[in-house]
Amino acid sequence: MAKRIVLWSPAARAELRAIDRETARQILQAIDRYLETGAGDVIKLQPPRSEFRLRCGDHRVLFLHVEGNSIEVLRVRHRSKAYR
Repeated sequence: MAKRIVLWSPAARAELRAIDRETARQILQAIDRYLETGAGDVIKLQPPRSEFRLRCGDHRVLFLHVEGNSIEVLRVRHRSKAYR
């Protein structure tokens, strides 16, 4: 199986740290599940945006596919602020 890599932007890393521990754990599990199986509520956002969105409860993970089975997480935000 191909190696899975998650690259984190500094903003996404800080946003994940600011979320309560249980919710952050659920977000990390959702990312891992998506990379393992492709399962999850993921859509490609409409232009002019080029990223993908993974929905995890009230939070959204905005990311780009890098190469193979790797992603770059750009933002981890509450749904009310995710697309601003």
